[in-house]
Amino acid sequence: MNIYVRDVSKIYGTDEAGVVALDHAHMTVHAGDFISIMGPSGSGKSTLLHIVSGLEAPTSGSVLYGDTDIHAGNDRQLSAFRRRNIGFIFQQFNLLPVLSAQENIVMPLLLDKRQPDEAYLKELTGLLGIEARLSHLPHQLSGGQQQRVAIARALIAKPKIIFADEPTGNLDSKSGSEVMKLLCRIQEATNQTLIVITHDSRIAAMAKRRLVIVDGVLSEVTAQ
Repeated sequence: MNIYVRDVSKIYGTDEAGVVALDHAHMTVHAGDFISIMGPSGSGKSTLLHIVSGLEAPTSGSVLYGDTDIHAGNDRQLSAFRRRNIGFIFQQFNLLPVLSAQENIVMPLLLDKRQPDEAYLKELTGLLGIEARLSHLPHQLSGGQQQRVAIARALIAKPKIIFADEPTGNLDSKSGSEVMKLLCRIQEATNQTLIVITHDSRIAAMAKRRLVIVDGVLSEVTAQ
């Protein structure tokens, strides 16, 4: 599924008090792309991710997934679309503290009234190296293990697109490097679309396509 970002702007506030967070952004994401979007704090990169993933509406412009304008429907339709097509990985792990690792992983499926594919769950948690930690609560896991659980949760519904917003921001350099290598390996193996937001040039360099955003203006720096 290709994604077409067309002339998207986001302005917070009105009149002279308005702040332009995103300025007429254009981007085409092809199925199977691995894209990094790099920019300093306040550049608009998270705003772009939120709009492209449907978490936030643009002030103007459109975001098309194939022929579907995701912001044209109602909230219920958009929520269902996200659950079935998009996986999210954030800087904050956002694990529910009273649920085990496995319960956290399968939660998106249960919310969509689906049962987990046990074989896929085993394969995924084995690949991420957390198969022995599935009964543990989040506070019993290291930061790197918690982020691996969060990655498994993002992938369990086999989404077409994965969005990762500063996925290593709360990890030390060693754990962060391991997490990114795992993400790269999974993306290559599954050919899922992966879009990573980062301020780290080393992470950005792992992507096949690299974009930068400065003061809300998006541009592509390499296309391989």
